[in-house]
Amino acid sequence: MTALTDQEYMQLALEIASAPNGRTWPNPMVGAVVVNEGRIVGMGAHLKAGEPHAEVHALNMAGGAARGGTIYVTLEPCSHHGRTPPCADRVIESGVSRVVIAMLDPNPLVAGRGADRIRRAGIKVEIGVLEEESRRMNQVWITSITRQRPFVWMKAAMTLDGKIATGTGDSKWITSEAARHEVHRMRDLTDAILVGIGTVLADDPYLTTRLPEGGRNPVRVILDSRLRVPETAHVLDQAAPTIVACGQDADPDKINRLRNRGIEIVTVRLQDGKVDLNELMNELHKRQITLLLVEGGGEVHGAFLEAQLIDKVTMFVAPKLIGGTGPSPIGGSGFSRMGDAVELQNMSVEMFGSDLSITGYPLWR
Repeated sequence: MTALTDQEYMQLALEIASAPNGRTWPNPMVGAVVVNEGRIVGMGAHLKAGEPHAEVHALNMAGGAARGGTIYVTLEPCSHHGRTPPCADRVIESGVSRVVIAMLDPNPLVAGRGADRIRRAGIKVEIGVLEEESRRMNQVWITSITRQRPFVWMKAAMTLDGKIATGTGDSKWITSEAARHEVHRMRDLTDAILVGIGTVLADDPYLTTRLPEGGRNPVRVILDSRLRVPETAHVLDQAAPTIVACGQDADPDKINRLRNRGIEIVTVRLQDGKVDLNELMNELHKRQITLLLVEGGGEVHGAFLEAQLIDKVTMFVAPKLIGGTGPSPIGGSGFSRMGDAVELQNMSVEMFGSDLSITGYPLWR
């Protein structure tokens, strides 16, 4: 049997790492594979914050067979004491002769220290095998660590002629049941979902995850500068935690009533009468929200675009034509020159029922 290449073993480690499907929050997804004489002797993934890291699971499986072998790990082994002991020490103790790392840890507590500790123990260390793939897998966690804010995933659904509703405001349903199921799968993966007060007033949504198998309800975040949310709104029920972001001069009596019901009220600065998104992102980061799904209307999406706070875009396009002057998925003042338009990269396309899903990552200049 022909031995696999470093890239193939690392690809396996990446696949193992992704199995928990984002449930490692607020930690990264990490996978590890231990190989000795062309034979896989151990595999492991980090499954949940506070539990052993991927390297520990893989080395425990390998046991004495790890000695003299190679461990492939998708993220640099940690070198500090957190909720678990340093993985770098466990790697050294295992007796492996070589460590292959996809990417260094951007966390300042690690940042190359784990790899250096392993090298000083006389173990060969190689870095950069499938680095881009590892970064893409942990893009949410990396944004949280390096930018101190949530990773923002903007989602919208529109007709083929670029409308999110008719001229009368009717928007149910633009997309097919299959596409709507995918949106609920997206919600299941996120920490929080954000809409503007306009969506709450127009649609009175629940903003919960409705999958056949259940799913996780994200925290609901409402942009409501003047605190107009009706006290009977569905987003104020007990199905999921709710954060309402409003201005500092909002009605104090209403703030107290909502807080007494368990609703979290975050008061922030207003810019041109709207919630300061950068300040709100900082507040959400403090609450360990790492992935934020923005499902607002055109004005909310336009505000995120102007603030350069969009990390990923998914647009569902239905094969329908409305015509007229209905609203578009991204509003705001927009750009006056085509040369200023934000380009997307790393594009991917999928079909859900009859609808097209287009995903890309904004390239900010």
